[in-house]
Amino acid sequence: MRYPNSVSFKVYGRKALFTDPLTRVGGEKSSYSVPTYEALKGIAESIYWKPTLIWRISRVRVLNPIRTRAESMRPIEYGGGNTLAIYNYLSDVAYQVEAYFEWDMSRPELARDRNENKHYFIAKRMIERGGRRDIFLGTRECQGYVEPCVFGDRPGFYDDAPDMPFGCMIHGFNYASAANGNEFSVRLWNPVMKKGVIEFPRPEDCPIVRRLRDDVPVMFVPGQNFSFCDGLFAEEGGAE
Repeated sequence: MRYPNSVSFKVYGRKALFTDPLTRVGGEKSSYSVPTYEALKGIAESIYWKPTLIWRISRVRVLNPIRTRAESMRPIEYGGGNTLAIYNYLSDVAYQVEAYFEWDMSRPELARDRNENKHYFIAKRMIERGGRRDIFLGTRECQGYVEPCVFGDRPGFYDDAPDMPFGCMIHGFNYASAANGNEFSVRLWNPVMKKGVIEFPRPEDCPIVRRLRDDVPVMFVPGQNFSFCDGLFAEEGGAE
């Protein structure tokens, strides 16, 4: 455990679709070979999230062999009706994820909610319960499941494999906020899997950032669209 509030969990499912945006031009979708930082961050937020904190993904371990399967789909066209398309999913996926959280210092109005022990307790309890919200592996049709684990506690398919580069991939997105301004941008990087493990750089360390559009930050107001962690901490049996 490299951070005091690190958590580890296993996420798995029958299929996953971490869409490569280059394959969406013609209306069809094909998955990256491995999950993106943003997809794993979304899973962590589905397990437990408050605007007080920001999840950081340290690393992911690929447990099962990377296999794909094609499925015929009938997506809705923008002009009405349906069309035919082929989606290429990852099949029988399982990953071990190590993550930790930091405070969102751009939200001083939520400073009262910065109780690390309470948030850490709730996060671990939610992992044991499979998450507070539904877990999706990239898209809604790809149901995922989470459970506690110890990172590296079981053999993985790529433990003895040579380094595997995956080329340029999306790392994640920078959303409009007090820290980022009114800008929505995308981060890109070139991941390399070593012995089945991908180490993620911090968002600010990504080598390529491209602005996409202007956006408006989401505001949270205690008592209106935000509640402090104290209530949930008590509900889950936490002791002061």
